[in-house]
Amino acid sequence: MVLLRASPTAAVDAARLSDLPAHAAPQRARDHVVILASTGQGTHTIDFVTHACRPGTLLWGRPGQVHQFGGQAGFDATVLAFPPATLPALPPLPVRLVTDPTAPTCWQPAGEDEEAIVAEIAQIAVDRARSDGSELSRALLAHQVAVLLMRIVALAPPVRSGPAADLIDQLRAEIERDVTHRRVEDYAERLGCSVRTLTRAGLVMTGRSAKQIVDERIALEAKRLLATSTLPVAEVGRRLGFDEPTNFGRFFARETGLTPGAFRATLLRSPAPPRVPHQRSSLPGRLTPLTPRTA
Repeated sequence: MVLLRASPTAAVDAARLSDLPAHAAPQRARDHVVILASTGQGTHTIDFVTHACRPGTLLWGRPGQVHQFGGQAGFDATVLAFPPATLPALPPLPVRLVTDPTAPTCWQPAGEDEEAIVAEIAQIAVDRARSDGSELSRALLAHQVAVLLMRIVALAPPVRSGPAADLIDQLRAEIERDVTHRRVEDYAERLGCSVRTLTRAGLVMTGRSAKQIVDERIALEAKRLLATSTLPVAEVGRRLGFDEPTNFGRFFARETGLTPGAFRATLLRSPAPPRVPHQRSSLPGRLTPLTPRTA
């Protein structure tokens, strides 16, 4: 299931969190989702990492990531959603920060950075509310979002460059193309390097071997499927390339410390509390949930 989507007639959509339907269950987003907390305190979880939020907290979820809203009373935020195709081709946006599921997702900007980001998001919301759907309106919103992301990227630590960084970027891209392959040898062959070279690059860039990088990504995909679908555990394993359910169970337990069934049960035991309705904002509120929970 997908949590949020931009409307088909807009390059970007904006809404207040309090204007959206409350969802306790984890939801998977197709689009980029940027959230700026504005009122109260609460939590928001992206890919099973929970972030404490207060006014000024900024979150950026990439397409495919799983969101869980805390639903605390009095907590509100501005939410933007836009598909990847919205972004113009701008070299200053590093690919690894735009697409990498392990990239930073939460910031607490301060001073001039906070002022600029708050103003940028407020202007995007205003321009979205008065957008007429024309090519000019869509282009304006797209470029505003690109500027916003560049401001967010500027908050992140400098992106390392060099042969090792390039190789790990290529490895991550190959994993994203097909997350069912577990053999590092296959990835090394595709990238035209040795397993040893790929492993060394992983250790230099992340402190983890190439095998660990591959396994962590597969485990994350398993979590996403277990959290946002009703697929049987055995079918989740099959979709990720495990011929035997017992092999998948052992792999998942080794990577997460829980069996697949126990992981799914923990999500069911801790639903978000219902959000308390209050006065609606003037934002368009067109971010909508999609279909019911399915595979």
